[in-house]
Amino acid sequence: MNISNLIIYFITGGLVTTIIVVLEENGQRTLSELATLIPVFTLVAYFFIGQTKGGIAVGQHAKFVLAGTLISWVPYMLLVAYLSPRIGPNKAILAGLATFFVLALIYIVAANRFGFFK
Repeated sequence: MNISNLIIYFITGGLVTTIIVVLEENGQRTLSELATLIPVFTLVAYFFIGQTKGGIAVGQHAKFVLAGTLISWVPYMLLVAYLSPRIGPNKAILAGLATFFVLALIYIVAANRFGFFK
């Protein structure tokens, strides 16, 4: 891996995130919501993984992420949705992220230990 690839990866992910925030701030809620639903990190990562490792690697990774999404991301989003109006967005996001990371790490350890998606 070379530095120019890292710079391209960084700029691509940051650009998409910036566009989402700018759309929301400028009252373009529908576009912001649509853009937010796009799996930005996986989209960018799979494009570059596909270029360097090929379709088999992308397919295996996609299966891993699909299961991981159900295990860690869905509970995160449910917590943020439930807690935000009750304790505020910052605390809700923090609680959601803590839950996400615990569940994600458990999932990653189990997937690696049992050889899922290899």
